[in-house]
This record gives sequence, C-alpha cells and structure tokens, in this order.
Amino acid sequence: MKRRMIGTFLPAVALAASCLVAIAAAQDPAVTVKDVEPFPYCAIAHRGPYTDMGTVVGELVGAMQAQGLFPLVRGPMVGVYHNSPAVTKPEDLSWEAGFIVTAQATAQPPLIKKVWEHRTVAVAMHVGPYDKGGETVVKIMGWLASNGFAVDGPVLERYLDQNPAAVKPEALRTEIWIPCIRPKRTK
Repeated sequence: MKRRMIGTFLPAVALAASCLVAIAAAQDPAVTVKDVEPFPYCAIAHRGPYTDMGTVVGELVGAMQAQGLFPLVRGPMVGVYHNSPAVTKPEDLSWEAGFIVTAQATAQPPLIKKVWEHRTVAVAMHVGPYDKGGETVVKIMGWLASNGFAVDGPVLERYLDQNPAAVKPEALRTEIWIPCIRPKRTK
C-alpha cells in the first residue's frame, strides 16, 4: 500500500520540482530537514476534492466526539495528502484529515487509526490561507530537488492554530512536512 501511494505521488513531485527549482532557489521557504519520531493519529480517509475539507472535518470531529477520543488528542489537526492536484483529477485526490492521539486511542469506523512512520522530513512553515499551502509544498519540492533529496512519502500538514476561525486567513500557520531520503555523501 505504501509503495502504491508513493508511486502515485512521485510523478507530481518530479513535475513540480523540475518546473520550480529556479523559483524555489529564489524564494527559499526556510526549508529544514529533521528527524521525527513516529506518532499515532486518528483520521477519516477521503477521496475527492479539497473543497470537501469542511464536510470531512465536521465528520471527523463528530466521530471523535461520539467515540470519546478528544481526551486522547495529543497534537494538532493534521492532513495527509497521498497524491497531487498537479497530476490528479479533483475527484481522485486521496487524503486524510485527523488528529494526533495517544498510543492508547482506539478508533471505530468511520475513523481509522494510523501511525506516521516517516522519520526524516523536509519542513517549512506556511503562513497564510490554507488553500495557498500548495505553493509552499511546491517550494519544498524544488528545494529537495536542488539539494539532492528524494521524496519518500505523502505530504503532511500540521495545522498549528487551535482556533483557526479566530485567526485572520493571512496569519494562519501550517507546518508542512515532506518525507525525504538524504542524499548519499561522496568522499
């Protein structure tokens, strides 16, 4: 399953990186590479356009409340994106919306419990409306390509504002992670 998800995402990575390496170099989004620990999250998996986000988040919150999971939330809301709108029709986009939870959390349908297992990620902060986050993803992809890294998994967005309705769209903070493989060092 992991291979299939990466396989559908990598053509978009190559397309974005090849088109935007020069732009990314000119407009560095302050990309850093860091190692992270695996963590569990409960989510709702969805296939369809990103404009469905409000409905999916409503379903997510309702299901988590009904299952008594909010005391087990231990991190921000996350979005995990398995393919790219650059090469995928909106109705075929595959993504998840969820919350980081404790290891003890259990989920019943429509929720799924998964573990983020990608240990090395390229990270950049996107400040601004959520629907503009793709611009930062493209910049990270360009940075990765120009620095010899290979993409190794889906994009993860960590939505850092606890009450986004109280934050002006231009001030919303989203930390974007892209799993990557470090370049081999030459001697």
